[in-house]
Amino acid sequence: METPKKILVIRFSSMGDIIYTTPVVRCLKEQLPNCEIHFITKPGFKYIYQNNPYLTKLHTLKPKLSDTIKDIKAENFDLIIDLHNNLRTTIIKLATGLPSSTYKKDRISKWLALKFKWNRFISKEHLVDRYLKTVKFLGVKNDNKPIDYYVSKAYDLSDFLPETHQQKFVAFVIGATHFTKRLPNDKIIEICKGINLPIVLLGGNDVKENATIIKQAIGDKVYDTCGITNLDQSVFLVSKAYKVIGFDTGLTHISEAFDRPLASIWGGTTPDLLGVHPYKISESLIVGEDLSCRPCSKFGLEKCPLGHFKCMKNINTDIVVNFINS
Repeated sequence: METPKKILVIRFSSMGDIIYTTPVVRCLKEQLPNCEIHFITKPGFKYIYQNNPYLTKLHTLKPKLSDTIKDIKAENFDLIIDLHNNLRTTIIKLATGLPSSTYKKDRISKWLALKFKWNRFISKEHLVDRYLKTVKFLGVKNDNKPIDYYVSKAYDLSDFLPETHQQKFVAFVIGATHFTKRLPNDKIIEICKGINLPIVLLGGNDVKENATIIKQAIGDKVYDTCGITNLDQSVFLVSKAYKVIGFDTGLTHISEAFDRPLASIWGGTTPDLLGVHPYKISESLIVGEDLSCRPCSKFGLEKCPLGHFKCMKNINTDIVVNFINS
């Protein structure tokens, strides 16, 4: 086809999946400079792209899909790049009749991995590389740069942290949407006790109680920002950290945009299943137990299906401590 002049990229959710679409938008704009690049997502995730310089316009999904389709038709796009590939995006493509290229989800291999633990069939390609296959036909290539996140304003560390934590600190992302992605408090406390630097806890109101328990056990070495800073401010703190510790959650993945040394701890989910091991960062550590029951889910569960939660309870915290202290 002719080089399109106006492209719509679609990914509705979730935080981690959307952040890994940013190299696609960047490569499209840099390699097709005369083309408008638009992106559509759910309103709750628009912050990921609202300051992105490679984007011509950011759209959000309307409550009624028919209204979204009407808006898309009005823009007169030449091409849709569908990085979500679900029922709604299929309806959008059919209703608009626009040429499209769609991300292949590899659902069968993932089902086999979850059902029978046949991990050998899972692609080792990172999600970014799989997304970029959708634009290969346009001559767009991977620029091998990290993901993008642009903090909305020029914050100052003194706005959020005491003087004791402003010079060289470890950011510990203790939140995650689902229980099976989160390390138990006692294991987090073990790690914090072993770290020889100030620690800043990051997370939402859902882990505020956890953060209080951890701080009480450790003392002033730990500073708690959970439920105090918004996401953009938390990303700013991650960008200024010496090193980062986190679980399989959006803020941990966003930290990769700043090339901070990252220790990611995995429980019921695995990076291979999702294709989201740390991307294009210079130093990283992936920690996860080799158990026959892993992975137990694709996105995380509210409790361990077998009741023992060994994937997190058996984590060797010394590995994490040594990585941070090295």
